[in-house]
Amino acid sequence: MNIFRNVVFTAAAAGLLASVVMAGMQAVSTDPLILKAETYESVGGEPAHDHAAHDHGTAATDATAPAVSEAAPAASESAPVVAAHEHGEDEWAPQDGFERFVFNVLANLVSGFGFALILVAVSEFAGGISSWRSGLLWGFAGFAVFTLAPGLGLPPELPAMPAADLGARQVWWISTVAATAAGLALIAFRGTVVLSIVGVALIVAPHIVGAPQPASHESPIPPDLHHQFVVASTVTNLIFWVLLGGLVGALRSRFFGSSGLARNQLA
Repeated sequence: MNIFRNVVFTAAAAGLLASVVMAGMQAVSTDPLILKAETYESVGGEPAHDHAAHDHGTAATDATAPAVSEAAPAASESAPVVAAHEHGEDEWAPQDGFERFVFNVLANLVSGFGFALILVAVSEFAGGISSWRSGLLWGFAGFAVFTLAPGLGLPPELPAMPAADLGARQVWWISTVAATAAGLALIAFRGTVVLSIVGVALIVAPHIVGAPQPASHESPIPPDLHHQFVVASTVTNLIFWVLLGGLVGALRSRFFGSSGLARNQLA
């Protein structure tokens, strides 16, 4: 049981630290853009003056939702132009400011622990992350799998932006993550030309199929605002994954000792 305890402890420590940093980056980069976008949640694209009527919670991280977005409202098939979100009178959402920040931190902690657990478990089967330097490479791989590849087809979305059916987006997102991870594994660990070609094909295949798209891309959100959000989301996720990989590499020796021990026990 020690091996599973060590995996959990390493993932919890690395995920906690990386998630706190992620929440801080979001507070100064993506969150202000989301709040600004929420003011456009009115028919016709004019900024709404009553912001309290359009309060949304912030998602865990920019790369944790299947649509790879902090907020991705589904577009109505019968109305190509995005209308304002309608909220029930009893619908609850955290208030802007400290309450919203706290819920965002909590969501980040949960998702950060999950991503860290995946990173630790997968890397142990590959021999383990021996140092913080190799951890950086694993972090880049995690960024490519969970943020970069899905984001090419489903870029981060702001409130009031159109989106395809949620179920279709989830299926494409999960398929893209799985195909990218498998492709990178074949390229990095198998070392043969044939398997490397298969790996490249797996990485490219989801983008040839294409991500689900809304009936119309008309949106009240200014293109410059969306561009800023995509850049900010991508950069914060890159920093999160690189930091997470480095922390896992630095903390691993405290719990596992010799390289390869965990792999032998998990096999």
